[in-house]
Amino acid sequence: MTRSSPMRLLALVVLAAAWSFPAAQAQDDVVLTGTLKTINDRGTILIGYRDSALPFSFLNAARQPVGFSLDLCHGIAEDVARALSRDLLESDAPSWQTGVRIVYVPVAADERLPKVISGAVDLECGSTTANTERAKTVAFSPIFFLAGTKLMVPLVDGRARVTSYRDLAGHTVVVGAGTTNAEVIRRLAGLASPPIMVAEAPGLDAAYAMLAAGKADAFASDDILLSGFIATRPDGKRFRVVGDYLSYEPYAITLRRDDPAFADLVRSSFERMASEGTLNRLYARWLVDRLPNGETLDVPISPHLAEMYRILGQPD
Repeated sequence: MTRSSPMRLLALVVLAAAWSFPAAQAQDDVVLTGTLKTINDRGTILIGYRDSALPFSFLNAARQPVGFSLDLCHGIAEDVARALSRDLLESDAPSWQTGVRIVYVPVAADERLPKVISGAVDLECGSTTANTERAKTVAFSPIFFLAGTKLMVPLVDGRARVTSYRDLAGHTVVVGAGTTNAEVIRRLAGLASPPIMVAEAPGLDAAYAMLAAGKADAFASDDILLSGFIATRPDGKRFRVVGDYLSYEPYAITLRRDDPAFADLVRSSFERMASEGTLNRLYARWLVDRLPNGETLDVPISPHLAEMYRILGQPD
């Protein structure tokens, strides 16, 4: 098997899953149920966001939630308001205006799925991996990004002395609580001798702080999120992302399960954004162009993800 075969296999699996979504149905003359009815009755759409999952969902200098995932969820919110024949209102719109108002709700990694399930948020818009285990309790939008678990380690004299998880035998790796990365590292911990010690931080910011303070020897997270820390933190250049992929992580927007009307609308919204070229534009805005702080991640779209966008309707 070639080095790139696991990613090819992942792309095929995700593409096959994409075809399993039912076609979107018009909301006209349909009795509202589920999430759509709740949003209509409440007059708000609750969008869950992460505060440090750059460039997907994070707080800008003005402490406003921004990012790739949030732009996608704004597009979904536009279609929700359209389906309900109401105006979409931004979160700071005057209180006297009526319509469907966007309300941003902060969520930590270990509470994001429970908040979707409980109805505390209607859409979770962060850096959430869509996988079979999670699909038992929540539903997902089409895939919009492909990441993978890697390690971020400190540089010593300009070099990374750790280049693989095997180099961390007897050392400490910090992970974010409630992440798939934590599950991956725990599975690998016992394969090293002596075992790798796994420390769990309450969030990605806290995990980075532990690494920067020397309380951990490596920080395991999705490669793109680690690159975001290096690009945006004042001391980020002290670290490097190293090693092979320890897992592959397809990102999707999270929504409630067993709500086919809302799932149809979300998929239809992705298809609209693809056909209009919005998916590519948003990808470039957050992954290729300059971020709000002036830094760039410069991560061109992969052939696998480009093909997924084309299946959704992205023009060639």
